[in-house]
This record gives sequence, C-alpha cells and structure tokens, in this order.
Amino acid sequence: MSPLRPFVGVALIGSTLLLPVTAEAQLAATVDRAFPVNGNAPQVCSIQPAKLQAGELVNFRGLDGDTLQIEELTDQRTLAARPASVTVSFDAVCNFPHRVRIESQNNGLWPTDGSMSTQAQGFAYALPYRTRIDWGSASGNFLADAKVRRLVEERVNVNAATAGVLSLRIEIDAGASNVQTNAPVLAGVYGDTLRIFMEPR
Repeated sequence: MSPLRPFVGVALIGSTLLLPVTAEAQLAATVDRAFPVNGNAPQVCSIQPAKLQAGELVNFRGLDGDTLQIEELTDQRTLAARPASVTVSFDAVCNFPHRVRIESQNNGLWPTDGSMSTQAQGFAYALPYRTRIDWGSASGNFLADAKVRRLVEERVNVNAATAGVLSLRIEIDAGASNVQTNAPVLAGVYGDTLRIFMEPR
C-alpha cells in the first residue's frame, strides 16, 4: 500500500491546483455597470472692461474708467466741430450663437448740462457720429445722426460661439452738425451714452 501513497498525494495536489484556476476564471469575467456623468454648460456671454487700441486715438484724451473724453470738441476759430476718432476694444466671449446690440441713448452728442435753453439760427445744437463694431466674423456700422434726440440701436447677428476681442470704432467728422456742415456749435457740454449688449437672438 505504501507505494500508492505518492500517487494519491500527486492527485490531491493536482486537484488543489485546479481549484484556484477555476476561481480565477470566474473572477476574470467582465462586469458592465453604467455610470452616467452629466453636466450643464449654460449659455453665457461676458465682456471685460474697455481698453484703448494703440495708434487709434485722434482728439481724444483717453479712457477714464468707462468714459471717453474729447480733447477739443470745436475749432477755436470757426467754432465748428473738430474731427475726432477712437477705437476701444473689449476682451469678450459668448459660448453660443448670439446677437450684438449697440445702443445710443441720445442718437448723437447732445447738451448734457442744461445750458441750451433755446436754439439759435445757423448754430449746431447736436453732433452726429459714426460707429463700427467688429466681433469675430461679424461686423456692423451704426450712425447716430443727431436729427432727433432719442434712443436708437443697431443689431448684428453672430452665427457661432465666439471668443476674442470685440472692437468699437467711434468717429466724429470735421464740421459735423445737425443743421448744416461746418455750422458753429452752441456752447455747452455735449455727450451720449453708448451701450453694448451680447444677448440671445
């Protein structure tokens, strides 16, 4: 009987080795569990504070916060409007197709200090100006003609999400006037408020 014992021992060892192999085969089976991960990127537009573009400043003092100040509104000899131009830029981003809307509160430069109580024949009492906006692949022109003091706006559709620099150019022509070209300008403080909106279409 003793010569058979080694054989039995080998058989038991063989059985012992087969058991772990079978367990490993079961553990290696693929298990699939779905684990959804969701998030929402809302539609957002953002415009940063304005900056002056180098070399784009004519007859403007510069930018004081959000205010542009014209250096000399009128010619000292003729009292007609002097030319002025400036380009300001805004770092901006909008993550969906949208619209840019530019709005003039006064439709031109009008007296803001209450100094003009009556109009005088042949004198300008408001000054027109032009603007141009460039944003991504879109651009638009806007004229504040100073014919009637009122709110006016221009809209530019942008067909894609856009990030970069939004550029706004403002120009006042020499002799600009709401009566006739080169008319002398009545004394006073003149101004307008421009607003830029980025919004859903």
